[in-house]
Amino acid sequence: MNFTELLGLQQIVPRLSATDRWAVIDQLIDVLVRTGKIRAEDRETVRKAVKDRETTKTTGIGYGIALPHASVGCIQDVVAAFGRPVQGVDFQALDNQPVTMCVLFLTPQGQFQKHLVTLSTFARLLSNKEIRQKLEAAQNPEEILAIFRAAA
Repeated sequence: MNFTELLGLQQIVPRLSATDRWAVIDQLIDVLVRTGKIRAEDRETVRKAVKDRETTKTTGIGYGIALPHASVGCIQDVVAAFGRPVQGVDFQALDNQPVTMCVLFLTPQGQFQKHLVTLSTFARLLSNKEIRQKLEAAQNPEEILAIFRAAA
């Protein structure tokens, strides 16, 4: 998977102001709307799909990482946004640690294989301690994007 196709500078937010998981999700969906990755009229459909998925089982995978995601019928290809909450956020993560990095991604409905590949690629990348440390230390979207590009 090519991270440079999924993440552009405008889809990276080094300092999310959100203080709970629902606000983190909302802010990242707003990023996708603002960057034209999803249409404004699809915002609520996307929000409902992501939140429905999140309530069935947490997407906080541990190590301060959350990967909220959903499959939706209103997009043609995978889209993603990355954010770091200023303060750790409770995502009810598997390790009970606050989330400090979040990748929200959407896949087109019916593309289960693409969904699994995207999920496993982000999970594998972000479970690498060295990469997490670099992402935590990065100061701006350019530095964060360079880390993703180098890891691709």
